[in-house]
Amino acid sequence: MKKTILVAALITAGFLSSSAQAETYNPEVDAQGFYVGADYGFLRVEGDEEFDDNKGAYQVFAGYGLNQYIAVEGSYIDFGRYGNDLANADTDGYSLGLKLGLPVTDNISLYVRGGQLWYKTDYSVLGVSDSTDDEGLFAGVGVSYHVNKNWTVKADYTLYDNDLDIESAADDIDNANFSTDLKFASIGVEYKF
Repeated sequence: MKKTILVAALITAGFLSSSAQAETYNPEVDAQGFYVGADYGFLRVEGDEEFDDNKGAYQVFAGYGLNQYIAVEGSYIDFGRYGNDLANADTDGYSLGLKLGLPVTDNISLYVRGGQLWYKTDYSVLGVSDSTDDEGLFAGVGVSYHVNKNWTVKADYTLYDNDLDIESAADDIDNANFSTDLKFASIGVEYKF
C-alpha cells in the first residue's frame, strides 16, 4: 500500500509541476541527460506449477539519454514473494541495459529495452529454505508521454528470464530446478534533470 501511495504521489507531483512549468518537450534537445524514475505494476509469474502467481511489484531506475533514440538504464526491481505454502520464493535484483526509442510525436515515444538482470532469490520448497544468486536476460516494450521537459509518464511491459537451481534441496526433491518467466506490466514516472 505504501508503494502505491508513493507512486501516486510522484505522478501527482509531476502533473502539478507540469502546470507550474509549462515548458514544452523538445525531443531533439530534452531527451539527452540524466533521469530517474519509478514503476509500480502487476507481476505475473509463469513457470513450473510450484511458482505460478500474480501480484504487485515495483522498480526504481536511473538512466542517461544519449539522444532521443538511445539511453543506458539501470534499475533495482523487487519482484516480491510469490508461490504458495509448499513452494515460494522472494526475488529482487538489479538490471543494466539499453533503451531504444522511436518518437511518434513531440510528446509520445515508443521504446524497446533489453539487457542483463542480476538477481537473488530466497526460496522455500517443502520446508527446505535457502537462497541463490543468478543472472538472466530481460526484454521489454513501452510507451512514454512527455508531459514537459522534465516529467514523463510511461507504461511498460517487460519479460525477465529467471532460472532457479535449488542445489541444497536436490536430495529431498526429485526436480530441484525451476524455470520461471517474470512478466511485469507497469506504469511509472520519470524525472529528467
